[in-house]
Amino acid sequence: MKALTTTEGQSDLPRYFASVFARACGMKAGRITFVLPDGRRFRADGARPGPVAELHVHDPDLFARLIREGDLGFSEAYLAGGWSTPDLQDFMDFVHVAGDDIYDGFPGMGLLRLVEWARHAFRGNTRSQARRNIAAHYDLGNDFYRLWLDETMTYSSAKFATGQESLEAAQTAKYASLIDEMGAEPGEHVLEIGCGWGGFAEYAAAERGLHVTGLTISQAQHDYARERIRRAGLDDRVEIRLQDYRDARGRYDGIASIEMFEAVGERYWPVYFETVRERLNPGRHATLQIITVQDRRWDTYRRGVDFIQKYIFPGGMLPSRSALLAELERAGLRSVHSVEFGESYSQTLRRWHQSFNENWSAIADQGFDDRFRRMWNFYLTSCAAAFASGICDVTQITVERPA
Repeated sequence: MKALTTTEGQSDLPRYFASVFARACGMKAGRITFVLPDGRRFRADGARPGPVAELHVHDPDLFARLIREGDLGFSEAYLAGGWSTPDLQDFMDFVHVAGDDIYDGFPGMGLLRLVEWARHAFRGNTRSQARRNIAAHYDLGNDFYRLWLDETMTYSSAKFATGQESLEAAQTAKYASLIDEMGAEPGEHVLEIGCGWGGFAEYAAAERGLHVTGLTISQAQHDYARERIRRAGLDDRVEIRLQDYRDARGRYDGIASIEMFEAVGERYWPVYFETVRERLNPGRHATLQIITVQDRRWDTYRRGVDFIQKYIFPGGMLPSRSALLAELERAGLRSVHSVEFGESYSQTLRRWHQSFNENWSAIADQGFDDRFRRMWNFYLTSCAAAFASGICDVTQITVERPA
């Protein structure tokens, strides 16, 4: 069926489809084709070329839900099978470049936003709640993550030089960059806040001659990392602790923290940076790998609750770059240097998405259902698009405790 470019003269359309389609016709870039339940196709073209996407509507209430509940309701409709697309990554790339009227243009009704914000606030990262929040994601099982992460078991952005190297090589390059930026020398002792499955600690000790104390509050990660270090014969150089960063003591020659800050929560940012300052020896550096959102989107982002915060990382909050620098200054830390590599994160996520689906049969055998698959596909593809479009970035920012 030939695609229609206007809703004029068309009857029995899903509620609010005409207004959503009209907004799509005014987008900045890209093309989208809507396929309605009755088979009618409607195509909207942006002002300039861009990603091409297709959305198949299965639930006629989809557009009313978008108006009523905003992007979160639209996302949840995907989990429920209310819409589908032949290529979810193409669709996400389209949404993220189509323009602000599409990306931020459906905020939802105020009362529903308030309900979700309150629910998110109750999942704030107190010591006890932080453990529950982390367990909800990282304790899905080491076997689950082992199926689709690379051999380093690294669940954070790699750092690509060309985009052609293996994910394992790009993850190792990320570790090397952190240590180079930090300026730690062989024999020195560094603290890692949020050690994951121990990839950085193993590299830092085995390849760079450092002593490492790694902290995690995930029991699954702690057990895996300790066994990993034991197998590598690095027990004399690496200690993995099941400990909240707020309970750390002592002073270190450097601090690494790789995408742990995102799980801290805005309320606890001052505590996090106070911990960084107090655990550093004077004159030494911490290098922190942190995901950021655009400054211009910061106010909109922090007032709402998105799909990632509700379903993937409860209690999480990303800073804008300006907000991050302001927190550093308040904590008495000096920003020395930063390296941004958002495109590397987009590449990392796209590879994870491919690996996740290539290994879905084995993942499903662990008891995960199709709704879980849709949830993780939505998460991975939307994040990949956010980094490719520049809506999000990732930085390795190096800070100094003044001497």
